[in-house]
Amino acid sequence: MTDTDPVVLPPHAPAVPAARVAPTTPPAPMSPDVTALDPVTADTDPDADLPRLLTAFRVLQMQHARVLHHESTIRGLNATDTRFVFFLSAAGGHGVTPKQAGEYLELTTGAMTSLIDRLEKHGHLERRPNPEDRRSVLLHLTPSGTAVAREVGAVYSDAFRQVVAPSDRAVVAAAFEGLGAALERHHRSAAV
Repeated sequence: MTDTDPVVLPPHAPAVPAARVAPTTPPAPMSPDVTALDPVTADTDPDADLPRLLTAFRVLQMQHARVLHHESTIRGLNATDTRFVFFLSAAGGHGVTPKQAGEYLELTTGAMTSLIDRLEKHGHLERRPNPEDRRSVLLHLTPSGTAVAREVGAVYSDAFRQVVAPSDRAVVAAAFEGLGAALERHHRSAAV
């Protein structure tokens, strides 16, 4: 059997023989679909739609991971490399220290050094002296790194254009920011 062979199930006999019913009897009522929102419950339970929201969020995370992996791989990078490129891009040209980047990416100093060396070898970032601390460097994107951020970012921008109306974008952004802040608060309280 292969994945393309049709699945043929044997006929199923009911466990209890069907009762003989006169033809004028209406059909028996069906059980309600428990996955559908009950309008009465939806009005009284503010969390009734949370399962759908959580499922949608998980699917979004999965699709994001797939896109990030694919877009990174076709550029000879891995997902962490691309996340770092986005982090540097968000710095707006100000540069970040390796320590700041390591904290953001939750990487050890050794892993961060390898990441910086790898992206520098690809020509996507450069180290510059930190004018505020002679012992430190600031990491900046090169034009090549900026192009990676722009190209991968375009995939996400296109997806948002497809599904979020311009008039709704500020609300969606605020919801993402609020969710991020709530998760950060949870992370900080759990770390104590």
